[in-house]
Amino acid sequence: RPFATHSDQPIIEANNVHRYLGEGDAANHILKGVDIAIGRSEYVSIVGQSGSGKSTLLYLLGGLDRPTLETPEGEAIDPPSRIWIDGRDTTRMSEPQLALVRNERVGFVFQFHFLLKEFTAAENVALPMFKLGRLSKRQAIERATMLLDQFGIAEKAGRRTNRLSGGEQQRVAIARALANEPAVVLADEPTGNLDKRNADKVAEIFDGLAAKGQTIVYVTHDRELAARAKRQIKMEDGRIASDERIAPFPGVPGDGTNRRGPQIAAGPTTLRTS
Repeated sequence: RPFATHSDQPIIEANNVHRYLGEGDAANHILKGVDIAIGRSEYVSIVGQSGSGKSTLLYLLGGLDRPTLETPEGEAIDPPSRIWIDGRDTTRMSEPQLALVRNERVGFVFQFHFLLKEFTAAENVALPMFKLGRLSKRQAIERATMLLDQFGIAEKAGRRTNRLSGGEQQRVAIARALANEPAVVLADEPTGNLDKRNADKVAEIFDGLAAKGQTIVYVTHDRELAARAKRQIKMEDGRIASDERIAPFPGVPGDGTNRRGPQIAAGPTTLRTS
């Protein structure tokens, strides 16, 4: 079964996204009117210095946070900040509705894996499936084991996650992100807590998923990891400073044969009316 259904509609779209943190004079304007669209099967890295807003943007795109609709002075942001996930306008959703969309359509991978140590690797992977309720417990565990097998750790399926190495734990976290066949995988510094050998393994997993058509967007400080993506977005001071696509190239990522295509202007996307 393919990871994504091809369509002209973006997997994720954001228009005039603002995010303030804090209140009154202490409010910090983190994102300043960001416009972005992520197409199906895109392989995207987001880079920038600490404080540039890249992780905040990632959380907003995945529905873990909501954009700000009013300035600290109480003025409405115009046009209003809006985000669509797989064609669904999250601005108008209740918290339970947004949580369902996240579980169905978005897979998250974080720097720290956030696994439940009292559960086995397979149970951790199966948790999103248990919550969605489309599969029986047995079917969910079987799918979880299949995903772990894809990443070379099927023999660890019955082992509690606190008995796994750091690299194995992150592979379990990636498998968990794929549990419900998400439209997009969002990753925040997925190799930031790993040594180089395990970081390379995680990067190779992302390469393999992208080659199968899985949409992937990740934030990273790792230049080698960033260079593997076919589209690179750079954040500066809460805005998109550059948005570049990389032409297809022979060989493996990072072999020096890739060539950057022309810069794509980070202009606004078309505002929907629905």
